[in-house]
Amino acid sequence: MLKSAVVSVVKASTRFASITVTIGVLLAIASGFYTFKHFAINTDINHLISADLDWRKRDIAFEKAFDQERLILTVVEAPTPEFANAAAAALFQKLSSNTKNFESVKRLGGGPFFDRNGLLFLPTEEVAKITGQFQSAVPLIEIMAGDPSIRGLTAALETGLVGVQRGQVKLDGAAAPFNTISQTVEDVLAKRETFFSWRGLSSPEPLTDGDKRQFIEIKPILDFQALEPGKDATDAIRQAAVDLKLEQQFGARVRLTGPVPIANEEFATVKDGAVVNGIGTVVVVLFILWLALHSSKIIFAVAANLFVGLAITTAVGLLMVGSLNLLSIAFAVLFVGLGVDFGIQYSVRYRSERHKTGDLDKALVQAADYSAVPLSLAAMSTTAGFLSFLPTSYKGISELGEIAGAGMAIAFLSSITVLPALIKLLNPPGEKEPLGYAFLAPVDHFLEKYRIAIIAGTIGVSLAGLPLLYYMQFDFNPINLRNPKVESIATFLDLRKDPNTGANAVNVMASSEQDARQIEAKLSKLPEVSRTLSLDTFVPADQPAKLKLIQAGAKVLEPALNPDQVDPPPTDKENVDSLNSSAEALRKTAGNASGAGADAARRLAKALAALATADQATREHAQAVFVTPLKIALDQLRSMLQAQPVTLENLPPDIVSSWKTKDGQTRVEVLPNGDPNDNDTLRKFAAAVLKVEPNAIGGPVSILKSGDTIVGSFIQAGLWALLSISLLLWITLKRFTDVLLTLVPLLVAGAVTLEICVLIDLPLNFANIVALPLLLGVGVAFKIYYVTAWRSGRTNLLQSALTRAIFFSALTTATAFGSLWLSNHPGTASMGKLLALSLLTTLGAVLLFQPALMGKPRHIDESGDTDL
Repeated sequence: MLKSAVVSVVKASTRFASITVTIGVLLAIASGFYTFKHFAINTDINHLISADLDWRKRDIAFEKAFDQERLILTVVEAPTPEFANAAAAALFQKLSSNTKNFESVKRLGGGPFFDRNGLLFLPTEEVAKITGQFQSAVPLIEIMAGDPSIRGLTAALETGLVGVQRGQVKLDGAAAPFNTISQTVEDVLAKRETFFSWRGLSSPEPLTDGDKRQFIEIKPILDFQALEPGKDATDAIRQAAVDLKLEQQFGARVRLTGPVPIANEEFATVKDGAVVNGIGTVVVVLFILWLALHSSKIIFAVAANLFVGLAITTAVGLLMVGSLNLLSIAFAVLFVGLGVDFGIQYSVRYRSERHKTGDLDKALVQAADYSAVPLSLAAMSTTAGFLSFLPTSYKGISELGEIAGAGMAIAFLSSITVLPALIKLLNPPGEKEPLGYAFLAPVDHFLEKYRIAIIAGTIGVSLAGLPLLYYMQFDFNPINLRNPKVESIATFLDLRKDPNTGANAVNVMASSEQDARQIEAKLSKLPEVSRTLSLDTFVPADQPAKLKLIQAGAKVLEPALNPDQVDPPPTDKENVDSLNSSAEALRKTAGNASGAGADAARRLAKALAALATADQATREHAQAVFVTPLKIALDQLRSMLQAQPVTLENLPPDIVSSWKTKDGQTRVEVLPNGDPNDNDTLRKFAAAVLKVEPNAIGGPVSILKSGDTIVGSFIQAGLWALLSISLLLWITLKRFTDVLLTLVPLLVAGAVTLEICVLIDLPLNFANIVALPLLLGVGVAFKIYYVTAWRSGRTNLLQSALTRAIFFSALTTATAFGSLWLSNHPGTASMGKLLALSLLTTLGAVLLFQPALMGKPRHIDESGDTDL
């Protein structure tokens, strides 16, 4: 019945060839128009998992409650904390006025609230230490605030040297600040880019990257009609940074990360090089088709048929799923790689029949008669392999299976309608020579002679390698599937190194503030947890004592910070005189003494003297290097002395909204202890938190749950594929042994593929694991061709035209998969790599293991048809 149906379709298609081709072209044009109007890609990997899972529902509820899905995190980095704060303040102010691109703009950990109340968040002992130093700092601050210039700075320096000369301060204690100032002056003199930090000068510990980094959180207005919905918003942020000249004024750079920039750059990464790779793939595929078919007319027919099928499949896919995702977009490559197989199989069979009969119409019908069963079985098994993804919770791969499964059915139908019709219309010349590979006769004889040894050796090698699978790795972190060179991912990876940024944080939703406190108390006891945060974190402890210390310090310091008058700017000569005066004072203080302090004093004296002899422009630049951050630091100091009591009631609304919803739900943020870049650390952290709070969400918890879901999905898909394909083969072949002859080489190829993955250190991940269930569908297609030929009594299969068709079909599929391997997107590239590897092992199993496993046919066809 199957053979009869396929032959009837081919007869009708070739009889009405013009109508058939016209219908195919019209369908392709209509499909192209539909694709143009409805094409969309969703690059958010969070949508690759079904939203119906319990943990995904909690994730989605959290994202909606705090609007986490559409965020841009703007990271402002500068050489000094002062400049980072100033640059962030300027950018925040400019972005806040842009209501066209942004819904809201927030400073995170910065802005007026933290500038004013920053001291309250320090331990009481540290506040006492800082404010206790105010009295001794008054003379220096008074001089610098009243005369912010080289003259004022050198005057403050000389005032400090008086304390050293009187024995109030040890000279060695000034070694570090003296060397810091010297290095800055030397850099100015050498025309090197340099920046100076007063906070760094006074800090007992070296400044960290986190000290020189500020954050602005932005909720953009997205354009969902565009392929990159957040592009206008991200462009506006970058343009604002350029307009403000943040790099020129503060040496600051602005980097973007978060869901929106990552999604934008994911699409850009997938798109980058895709056209070049696509053109290269088409060229190579056409070359392979030439080697296989040796006829420009037949090649045109196969290529045109492939184009028609791909156009229809794309439209059908978009109609079914609405928008493509980062995995389902690979359907096009899979269609080309697998769909062309049907065209090659039919075309090679047609050439073989044309060689025998010389008649075009008879050759087309005979080709259908011979290839109907294997081609139909191959199409059905490949479709079954793809459709096995449908019941899984891995939505990304489920949609790929849905589209690719439909694509295989479309490719098969077009190969028995449009392709024969095109060949009929083009009427290629007849074949002069048989299409088999006579030179492979020795290999055929070898496989037959040493059949038992080949079977035992192949199975033995695959079984011997099974212990390697214990070392098979699964990379459950989806960030590793993204391009680390793009700004959004590189920025995220940088932030992840600092545990205080919360890049690997887990969240727990509490129904009230009281419940949040109880959750914090439990989680803070876990050794895997470094700290917890909630809305209460923003209400400092021991405020009365701290405020008393700050107020006492303000009485001491405010008169110095706010002088009655500021001296007019000095002349250049006055600056030169002050530099020479300070250099002489430093030499006098150092005298003939030895030690770090004396050496540093002499170094600074030399630098100041050199600056005094430099040109005026150099001195003005040096003055700006020191005075610009000084004014910022003095303003910050003034703000810190204005601290007021902080309560939950008077917290700024933007802080409250980040931690508490309007209906009273409060979130608790939990940070991991240990290396934030280590997958094992994150896995243990997630497991520990889930044990205490099973409803925890986000970060490593979501990654852990995703990994479990995806691995489970592929086990489920693999079993469905194996079951459906086995049932299909049994219904068609009607012999259990023949089903085994088809599946055993496939299982051997699968085992060897995984063993090679371990040997070449290729871990499985969320993207490339798709290759394993596909191996069943794709691999069984090649094996069916041999099994059906063997059942019909054919011998010497390697010499036949069938091997030619399988070989070149595998080459085109490998080329298509190779184009994925060349992608700039790491996830796509890893998928292409594993697909190509699995195809290689499958082809080896088909050509070398399958004939030996089958042995001689049950009955031998004496027709001598070696063209098969």
